Amino acid sequence: MAQSVPAQPALYSASGKPPSLNGGRCRKCGYVFFPPQHYGCESCGAPGEELEAVVLPGRGKLHSFATVHLHQGKGIEAPFTVGVILLDDGPAIRSILTTRTGEGLRAGDRMSATMAAQGSDEQGREVMELRFEKSAR
Repeated sequence: MAQSVPAQPALYSASGKPPSLNGGRCRKCGYVFFPPQHYGCESCGAPGEELEAVVLPGRGKLHSFATVHLHQGKGIEAPFTVGVILLDDGPAIRSILTTRTGEGLRAGDRMSATMAAQGSDEQGREVMELRFEKSAR
């Protein structure tokens, strides 16, 4: 079995079930955000020193989604579906979903993070990217 590596290790950890996201929290007001940043709180304006790293479980609720039918970018072939996920720990994120057409999805569905193979790197390792899929709970 080939070794696998996350495509963006600063954004998520592929080791858990489901994978977790690397986010942040303001110690002053409690605002939780993703992706991580160190400039300052966008909610209360506290300086970057007031921000701390937090692990956000890769679970949430589907807020909305759209299927992309025409796409000129490299690395992903249309059709594919993008969703807005309201994470259980607070922030809303956008993610590519595992379903290509969005069939069977409804706003309010429970979603969980998963890792999907997206090719290989120069060392022959499988590159894994974070996706969200409909979950039973």
